[in-house]
Amino acid sequence: MICVENLTFQHPHATAPVVEDVTFRLEQGRLAVLLGPNGSGKTTLFKCIAGLWKASAGKVRLDGTELLALNYRQRATLLAVVPQDHTPPFPFSVTEAVLMGRAPHIGLYAAPSSVDMEAVKEALEAVGISHLADCPYTRISGGERQMTLIARAIVQDAPIMLLDEPTSHLDFRNQHKVLEMVRRIGTDRGLTVLMTLHDPNLAAVFADQMIVLKNGHIVADGQPDIVLNEQTLGLLYDVSVGFVENEGRRFAYIKANTLLC
Repeated sequence: MICVENLTFQHPHATAPVVEDVTFRLEQGRLAVLLGPNGSGKTTLFKCIAGLWKASAGKVRLDGTELLALNYRQRATLLAVVPQDHTPPFPFSVTEAVLMGRAPHIGLYAAPSSVDMEAVKEALEAVGISHLADCPYTRISGGERQMTLIARAIVQDAPIMLLDEPTSHLDFRNQHKVLEMVRRIGTDRGLTVLMTLHDPNLAAVFADQMIVLKNGHIVADGQPDIVLNEQTLGLLYDVSVGFVENEGRRFAYIKANTLLC
């Protein structure tokens, strides 16, 4: 479970906060999407929840425990983070890159155990990249690299997973492949999953909950079929939006020649 209470973040010497008085709750076993235009505060909020940045005010609770009360090792047992971009300084193999997710469970001077290696093997199988186990992480495709990072988060064995723009730089097929994978793993393992996305239609397909940001404030929070409407998307992107329905879902499109600014 993730509980964000009245969270505000302002950079030193800035005249205004990037996010202000943000409050929401995400229950265990659900997948939520942070949606908003560029500059809305998604990445800032993500970094505060991940513990990468310290909020100026407010609290983040993970499974009932305040984030700032946890040391880094304790946080790693609760929270797995999949970054948007990751370029390692050394061409580790895919197996070695995934094994790094076991760090919270391995002693400082200990070697990985057979349990750790079995967890890596199972994670590679779960995301469908066992055939890449010995390949250099730096020489695989963007979609395969994203799968590797998700496998690394799986072996961390944390109940909460955060993903920052997991579909960025991926083609149409791999966007769906990655999100289907995240959805399946989250459901199978009962994880609480929070991710940032730009595409409202992808959010409509995969999310249980949408948290919509603009100018650092939440403007909507709820089920996608309720949140995704002409008014909300028009407010977010300053465009006139229409919808089509397919298999019980509503998908947004921008009406031609209707940019509002």
